[in-house]
Amino acid sequence: MPEKKHNDNQALLAKIREKSRQLGFQQLGVADCQLEDAEQHLNRWLKKGYHGEMEYMARHGNKRSRPAELAPGTLRIISVRMDYLPPDGVVAGKLLQQSSKGYISRYALGRDYHKVVRKRLQQLADFIQQQVGEFGYRAFVDSAPVLEKALAEKAGLGWIGKHSNLINRQAGSWFFLGELYTDLPLPIDAQNTTTNHCGRCTACIDLCPTQAIVAPYQVDGRRCISYLTIELRGSIPIEFRKAMGNRIYGCDDCQLACPWNRFARYSREQDFLPRHGLAEPQLAELFLWSEATFLDNMAGSPIRRIGHTSWIRNIAVALGNAQGSERVIKALQERAHDKNELIREHVAWALAQHRHIP
Repeated sequence: MPEKKHNDNQALLAKIREKSRQLGFQQLGVADCQLEDAEQHLNRWLKKGYHGEMEYMARHGNKRSRPAELAPGTLRIISVRMDYLPPDGVVAGKLLQQSSKGYISRYALGRDYHKVVRKRLQQLADFIQQQVGEFGYRAFVDSAPVLEKALAEKAGLGWIGKHSNLINRQAGSWFFLGELYTDLPLPIDAQNTTTNHCGRCTACIDLCPTQAIVAPYQVDGRRCISYLTIELRGSIPIEFRKAMGNRIYGCDDCQLACPWNRFARYSREQDFLPRHGLAEPQLAELFLWSEATFLDNMAGSPIRRIGHTSWIRNIAVALGNAQGSERVIKALQERAHDKNELIREHVAWALAQHRHIP
């Protein structure tokens, strides 16, 4: 991708920012490709084995931290964020105390964000092309070896907190990120130098149910409930099952604990509104979904990718942690002799928590 020249890149960037707002992005920033510090942090994290079974984190060498190696010719990264917290009327913290209901990470209640954000990024790229003609770009939404949080931090969208999520001083952390790698020499605003405002706060570290935040800015993915319920395909280690509570897909505790999220804003995107009653579902009902029902109800949802087996495995653990009732025991017994060994093992554990033998 040859370097593009434009008489007024500052004016172009102003137009791009305005168009991004029209497309529903809450903020846009521009970063260069220099990620040396982030690369060192990533390599230390990988060396400690904190990625667990997420072998894709190490698969692409340095392409993740060197944008121009992933997309040759890249000069700048346009980084955007889009709020996703749904105004569903359900207080997430209170839902965690209702053991008969399942907690699903708030980002996954609606339609798959990958498709929603990527479509808007493509529309942004089309707009840029109208302004400058053909140019080189690639759009990413958590879909390639990209250090999206490090790039967003560099682009001025926030700072990476002690829980490893990006925090924005005016909007908290309930937002998605997306990137346009481009060969346009867009200006990097001087204002895009973000200060870390975590200070001495350790709320996220203290509240983490499985103590996955092993030190400030260091998360052992193998202990994280998001990893256990989404990335892990085998048996969930027994040592973490009680701590999972009723969390059946992902975990938001570190965000719920963060004081900066008092500034979070509800999303205006219809696509991010809860579907199929997932905002506060009854565990016993979800547990009886057949694979066909799961695939049908989760069409267009990020949850679909974990598959029916992991879904039932996660709910079995939550039912084991639920307050004992005839409904809970009956639901578990329905799958006590399931054809899938992984499901049988987790159901047996859950029934044992209620002193029932499958």
